[in-house]
Amino acid sequence: MSLARVLTRAQLGIEAPLVIVEVHLSAGLPSLSLVGLPETAVKESKDRVRSALLNSGFDFPAKRITINLAPADLPKEGGRYDLAIALGILAASGQVPEKSLEGHEFIGELTLGGELQPVPGVLPCALQSGKDNHVLVVPAANAGEASLCSSAECRAAGTLLEVTGYLHGQNRLAEVDSGRPAAVHFAEAADLADVRGQPQARRALEIAAAGGHNLLFIGPPGTGKTMLASRLPGILPPMEEEEALVAASVSSISGQATDWQEQWRVRPFRAPHHTASGVALVGGGATPKPGEISLAHAGVLFLDELPEYSRKVLDVLREPLESGRIVISRASRSITFPAQFQLIAAMNPCPCGYFGDPSGRCRCTAEQIRRYQGQTSGPLLDRIDLHVEVPPMPPALLQQAPPGESSAAVQQRVMAARQCQLDRQGCTNAGLSGNQRDEVCQLTADDQAWLMTAIEHLQLSARGFHRILKIARTIADLEGTQQTGRAHLMEALGYRTLDRYLQS
Repeated sequence: MSLARVLTRAQLGIEAPLVIVEVHLSAGLPSLSLVGLPETAVKESKDRVRSALLNSGFDFPAKRITINLAPADLPKEGGRYDLAIALGILAASGQVPEKSLEGHEFIGELTLGGELQPVPGVLPCALQSGKDNHVLVVPAANAGEASLCSSAECRAAGTLLEVTGYLHGQNRLAEVDSGRPAAVHFAEAADLADVRGQPQARRALEIAAAGGHNLLFIGPPGTGKTMLASRLPGILPPMEEEEALVAASVSSISGQATDWQEQWRVRPFRAPHHTASGVALVGGGATPKPGEISLAHAGVLFLDELPEYSRKVLDVLREPLESGRIVISRASRSITFPAQFQLIAAMNPCPCGYFGDPSGRCRCTAEQIRRYQGQTSGPLLDRIDLHVEVPPMPPALLQQAPPGESSAAVQQRVMAARQCQLDRQGCTNAGLSGNQRDEVCQLTADDQAWLMTAIEHLQLSARGFHRILKIARTIADLEGTQQTGRAHLMEALGYRTLDRYLQS
């Protein structure tokens, strides 16, 4: 047999399209040509494959070898095709039975000695191969990642010889255990009980978790803004299987996750530095890769020192905050990455951080304060539902304050409120559409008139008005109340009155 076909998969965003490796041996001067839009790393595979075959004791055919990676219009990158190419050459030269390749897909990079090296993006491949009822053979180092997919039959191998022995029926490859651990809490050290005092900030954090709202903490340095933000993943409901698989797939293609079993269903917490570029934040590059907002999918994106970020960088967040995804367009193709994250931001009230402090140590001029606060665009701030002041606490009072309520206790209330929202409208209150909002957030005539007066007095925008209704609905859900009342509206207004403070 001088023609062989081997199945493998490419990486295109979080998708894994099927690639057919066709190998043809013909008479002529010994050569090897690789076609099918291969990039540099793929072109180099012919040298890795040749050495791996020879060092594993196989013959490298002294013929004209043509390798096609189909479909030809799909860009191919990385060393993930090495194993499939090597098996294609062996099958075309009769050194392994081609019949045994049927119903299998092969992914892995080869060393010169024939060992299999891990590659990124194995989880999306496992998910897709499971849908196609194929057996996926992966490097042993990728077994933990492949085990997250319970719908696919995966087998792990350490060397090329192990794979060929399996194809000859001489040995069995280790089956990847598809058993997954139960939900893991964010981190035992990141417990809300560690936060002493700051009752309003704690309350706002619980409301944000219950309704999926974005949150901004404003206060001087050292008041616990970062500490509070880091506790949010611990009070959010555990991830559902589908969103956990999407989040794990993003980590897989980025090559950042290491312990897949321990990280399963743990909501991500991403805190990029304020010097991060727009590409680092939303993704991109010559070969598009996911950015921080995609790595935070189904979790939390924390932006500390918000005004220190470039305004152009922050403005790219506006569309993902509304759509829950980011589309990166290139001349040849567009790639969509998921970006359904919860934004938590923190900022100082002025450049020195002590504006409004009773000690009077702030020496910032009005112009400096205005310029500092104006570095964050109004449209972005308007997309942040809750604006909460985190005031300083005297050390003596801080020492006397009892430990706060634990994350586990708060999480139970959050989960109950979230379930109420899902049963009622199928989404969190933050994700309510206009028609859903009008139906779910109905007010009595008196409360409607009172709210309109308050909105006019505080000079809030129409978007601010809608945010208040959603926040009030979340507060009512936490109390288990069917009707949104005056008390809920009053508390919700307290989380939006800083709009004027930021714009003054």
